[in-house]
Amino acid sequence: MTDNLYFVDTTLRDGPHSLWAQNITVGMMLPVAERLDEAGFKGIEVMGSGHLKKCVRDLKEDPWEKLSLLAGKIRKTPMGFMMLPSVTTFDVTPLPVLEAYIRCLAARGIRRFQVMESSNDMGNRIPETVDYVRKAGGQSALALVYSISPRHTDAYYARKALEAAKLRPEVIYLKDPAGLLTPERTTTLVPALLAALKDFPGQIELHSHCTTGLAPICYLEAVKLGIRIVHTGIPPLANGAAQPSVFNVARNAQLLGYAPQLALESLRSVGEHFAEIARNEKMPVGAPLEYDVEQYLHHIPGGVISHLRSQVAQLGMSARLPEVLEEVARVRIDFGYPIMVTPFSQFVGSQAVLNIMTGQRYAQVSDEVIEFALGRWGNEAAESMDAGIRDRILDRSRARELSVPPAEPSLKDVRKQLGGARLSDEDLILRLLAPESEIATMRAAGAPRLEYATGGASFVKLVAALARRRDLRKVYVRSGNMEVTLR
Repeated sequence: MTDNLYFVDTTLRDGPHSLWAQNITVGMMLPVAERLDEAGFKGIEVMGSGHLKKCVRDLKEDPWEKLSLLAGKIRKTPMGFMMLPSVTTFDVTPLPVLEAYIRCLAARGIRRFQVMESSNDMGNRIPETVDYVRKAGGQSALALVYSISPRHTDAYYARKALEAAKLRPEVIYLKDPAGLLTPERTTTLVPALLAALKDFPGQIELHSHCTTGLAPICYLEAVKLGIRIVHTGIPPLANGAAQPSVFNVARNAQLLGYAPQLALESLRSVGEHFAEIARNEKMPVGAPLEYDVEQYLHHIPGGVISHLRSQVAQLGMSARLPEVLEEVARVRIDFGYPIMVTPFSQFVGSQAVLNIMTGQRYAQVSDEVIEFALGRWGNEAAESMDAGIRDRILDRSRARELSVPPAEPSLKDVRKQLGGARLSDEDLILRLLAPESEIATMRAAGAPRLEYATGGASFVKLVAALARRRDLRKVYVRSGNMEVTLR
């Protein structure tokens, strides 16, 4: 009997996040949304928390309206949203605001909430988040974030899987944000997870990145061991730092005797659509990467290391980047091997830069690192730190100021602080993410372009481009049975 294999699509969210710096507009997404919806995916990622700010600041699109437009096209498949148990990346969101955030996302069509706690601390705001998602009528997909260290053993992940299962989410998935998973580790980790979750009634999934080139092989090993749902993208928004190609994974799985439950041929036109956009907009195209051992030394995800290089360059320290990367590995050990994913990868990277720049380790530390040591980002993360390093970080006046935890404000308090009683929940969320001036500029930009025409629309695009020319008095265009004359 042939085993079925199912897929979660990452083409609209993680692909652009990993390859296009999130530069994907609603007009690029809408023309293919219905085809994705009809293909048979278990879920379709459409947005993450970082993209809301991107929409406001750079794309000049209302993210709430963007979600509604997508929900109008994606009606069958759960639309997915990737998030931490907070609104902003580097601040701890008051729980009443977090609940309003989830409620707003659900109202705009999000049904699948992919929730990641950066240290896998299932007691750190995850129970509340799952409860809020349940109240909003959504599905919770809890991530077990993968890393490599003396702490992150198979037994550790089995224990974390049981802790996640007790919260009764609909999905538990292994999330490998830096592409560190190897085929060898897959053969021990996946059986440990499946054994721990043998009584779990929900979906068990695998999500990895192709950063080291190993993810497609790891997917096949995981499938052979019993995983039946994997996260993939459609080229050109696959491979590279993104997820494996759905076509590659599906074809290899078929050769091994599995039956991919997707309308694969219909997805090729989706790839052609984004390939044309990539050419027109000079966007990177995801391609298989060579194996790189350095990734296993610093663990920094691709998007974060580009930011780190920029930060070092701005300080005039580009020649010292190798020193910084070596210091990243030392700081990670000092901090108790935090998983190098947002926000911890930024905390570790910035501290490494400060240590190299000042020439004295931990002479300067940021407020975020102090809060990390205080347990503001989870007691489990703070308690894993080297005790001597933690004491050194907290032995300063700023740490004593921050040691008094702020009172948890109500939603009413936050609304009053940001704009008053008439401020809607959606506008409140936007003001947490961006200054009022940027929100006003976004709204002044007007309605977004709703369709980025590609493929068969090329004839129309050519005629429109020629019509804008001022050096032509007459244009004659013919394509098949269609003729257009412009005078």
